[in-house]
Amino acid sequence: MMVELRWIKMSLFLILGLQFTAVTGQTSLDITVRDGDEVTLSCENVMTDQDKCDSTTWLFSHSRTARVELIKLGQIGENVKAKSDRLSVTANCSLVIKKVTVEDVGHYTCRQFKSGQQHGQDSQVDLSVVTMTEHKDTDEVMLNCSVSTYEQCEQTVKWVYEGNVSDVNIQHMKESQSSCFDNVTFTTSHLAETSKYSELFKCNVTDINTGKVQLFAFSPQSSVQFKY
Repeated sequence: MMVELRWIKMSLFLILGLQFTAVTGQTSLDITVRDGDEVTLSCENVMTDQDKCDSTTWLFSHSRTARVELIKLGQIGENVKAKSDRLSVTANCSLVIKKVTVEDVGHYTCRQFKSGQQHGQDSQVDLSVVTMTEHKDTDEVMLNCSVSTYEQCEQTVKWVYEGNVSDVNIQHMKESQSSCFDNVTFTTSHLAETSKYSELFKCNVTDINTGKVQLFAFSPQSSVQFKY
């Protein structure tokens, strides 16, 4: 009898816990883009019948910075006016960031307000950024691909080779790899133009949790670093 009562109590606890999570839980997305690209962060909890997203606020936080209001009730936040040319909201209140840099890596929160009070649960997005660089030394080239993440890295990074082996002295390739980071060094024999690297090497970024794979063609960026 005591065993049955204990089992019933545990079942009720689990059911209530699941219900509580369903009510108070928050939707969360993970997005990875390349440095210099444009990204759209979806607001999954957006309210209908808004006038130019006047009920929507987008918040940004980073490990090195305090939380900042990027969009406050549909308008560019006071502390990010200098970056207004890179930030905007769509008709459905998604946040658009142009010319993404590693400074944009972080945690984004879309929050809805009604009559001055927070309405509903938050919609959250963690943004990671892929950066690729090239270092040339005489007849040797080193390509680097790394992923900057908001919290602990949960992605693997690896250069993959595609193309004609005769174009690259492949037997002399060297690789140095760790979590969210991969270097490949090789000697060039027939490649005279840097643009051809994009035909041969791609950076493979795989999400450990979901198994999602993204391939980024080699394309080093020299974008200016923006700070909020």
